[in-house]
Amino acid sequence: MLSVENLSFRYRRRGPMVLDGIDLELNGGEIGILLGRNGSGKTTLFRNILGICTPSGGAIRFGGEDFIRLPRREKARRVAYVPQDIRFGALSVYDSVLLGRVAYFGYRASRADHAVVERILAEMRLEACARRNVEELSGGERQKVAIARAMAQEPRLMIFDEPTGNLDIANEQQVLEEARKLARSKGIAILSALHDLNQAMAFGDRFFFIKAGKIRYAGGRDCFTPEVIKDIFDADIKIVEIGNQSIILGGISQ
Repeated sequence: MLSVENLSFRYRRRGPMVLDGIDLELNGGEIGILLGRNGSGKTTLFRNILGICTPSGGAIRFGGEDFIRLPRREKARRVAYVPQDIRFGALSVYDSVLLGRVAYFGYRASRADHAVVERILAEMRLEACARRNVEELSGGERQKVAIARAMAQEPRLMIFDEPTGNLDIANEQQVLEEARKLARSKGIAILSALHDLNQAMAFGDRFFFIKAGKIRYAGGRDCFTPEVIKDIFDADIKIVEIGNQSIILGGISQ
């Protein structure tokens, strides 16, 4: 579904390459995890896929279409984004989530649009605060609203930039479970950056380790080795088996 081919990007014409020869593929229903230190190029890659930045070279295809050339409205119907820096303004939770439907309606939202919002609010357990101003909520609650807004777009691809960064353990689990259910039940591809390696292993299907603007390793859970983690994060770790689950022990400095 999503195919990134030999993608390169630089912020200035003669500046250094920030992304260099990126290749990445992700199918519908799959959860891909992008892993790397701060400044490695994760957010820049997301911005290129979303069309916020224009690649210096290479191609981005989505469902066989040239995604770079698609009109902005069509991109919004296919891809939803949850950034690290969440800003809503003085809107209610309900209206903030309804904004996720803008690509589908013109002057006024339809009953079907409102029905989608009500369903998403229930799934994300946000019904009790639907009429509250988003600015009154905690950081974790605002993160959940941002994810609910993205879900309301009913996209074919969802991009998450550290989606659980402001959430407590209970809400982290809920958000990831909802995202997994969405991917599996509706065939939606999810591409997410995560900083917690154990969380990433439990949540993801495919993994892309990025360093200095290049995908250094890609594949399944077998990519998680002490050698790979040392190369990408400059951290010494151990991997132990507890039951049927692999657990990473050790610290990572980002």
